[in-house]
Formats: sequence, C-alpha cells, structure tokens
Amino acid sequence: MNDSLLGALCLLLTLAGYYLSKRLYLRQQRVWFAPIIMAPTIILLTVVIFQIPLVDYFQFTHWLPALLAPATIAFAVPIYRERLLIKRYPLTISLGVMAGLCLGVGSSWLILHFTNMPSALSRSLIVRSVSTPFAIEATSAFGGIPELTAMLVLVTGIMGMLICEPLFKAAKIQSSLARGISLGASAHGAGAAKANQIGREEGVIASLTMIFTGIAMVITAPLFALLF
Repeated sequence: MNDSLLGALCLLLTLAGYYLSKRLYLRQQRVWFAPIIMAPTIILLTVVIFQIPLVDYFQFTHWLPALLAPATIAFAVPIYRERLLIKRYPLTISLGVMAGLCLGVGSSWLILHFTNMPSALSRSLIVRSVSTPFAIEATSAFGGIPELTAMLVLVTGIMGMLICEPLFKAAKIQSSLARGISLGASAHGAGAAKANQIGREEGVIASLTMIFTGIAMVITAPLFALLF
C-alpha cells in the first residue's frame, strides 16, 4: 500500500476511534468506554495487529498534537465564563490548586526517591498530574521527554477516574467543591470528565482547578527543577 494512503488511513482511524468512543461513552456511562481509554486501545490494537510502521502512522497524525497549542489558549473561555464562581470561592480554589500542585510534584519525587527508574522516565514523570498541553510545556524544565510525559499524564488521568469514587466514599467526602477541586488538581482532563459525570458543579470546579493547576505548573516548573 502507498505510504501516503496508509498515513491518511491512520489519521482517519485515529479520528474515527475518538469520535466513536465518545458517542459510545455518551450513551453508556462506563469508565472503560471513555475516549481516553477506548480510543488509544482501538488504535494500539490496530497498529499492532496490522503491523503498521510508526513512521507511516505519524505521517499525518503528527498534526494532531499541534492542536494542543490552540487548545491551551481556549482554556481562557471557561475561566471567563465561570468568573462569578471564581469570585465566590477564590481562597478555596487557590488553596486547592497549590495543594494539588505540591502533592502532585511531591508524590512524583517520592516515587523517584524509592524506585530505581531510568533517568528519562523519572524526569518525564514529575509533571504527570497536570493536563497534557501544560505538562508537555513544563516537562522541558526537568529535561523530560514530551511524548513520554503525555503517556504518563494519560495513565495518571485514568487512575484518577478509576479510584476517585471509592476514595470519596471511604473518606466520606460529599462536598461538590472538594470533589471537583480534588479531581481537577490530580487527574486533569480525565478527572474533569469524571467530575462532570458526578455533577455539573463538580465538573465546572474541576475544569477551573485543572486549568489553574496547569498554569501554575508551567510557571513554577523552573523552580521545582532547581529544587530537584
């Protein structure tokens, strides 16, 4: 098969996998149907089964990560839209962002301290708790690999989606504000999606917390890099 045709088919496969999994998730609210889990699984299985070379797969799909830049700018929209909510809980959201940022970086440091990880993996792990656009930008301060960082961000988000409700029940956390902030600060986009499934207010707060935590990570990454 012509390389250009194969590359175009891979792009169509990626887009179709995402949109199909998204439609399925909207109809069947199950964690394993979430696009963040199902779409990569479909794509990975297809690439492995049909032995598609990565060079051919990324021939056209490499443009998709470039969309992260305008996506980051678009985060300004929910900040403006929910400005009244921010004015209502400025201290709570600020403390949640700072706590999430410090706990995310601190827990990564503990993992590195007590395990013998390869250098590239350890440097890419530190910013795993913020959304992908911010993580890819911040990981350069630690000498991390953007592609590896993106994968670790994905894993972190999935883990947050899976364990959040049992943790909320165990800790008897019923506050919408607490649930939203904890999911947005620790599990970024996946956490915000899960929070939106729990309730509208949780979803809005999680989205705002995710954005502010990501911005804070990009700003403070050089400082954390000096400390570590």
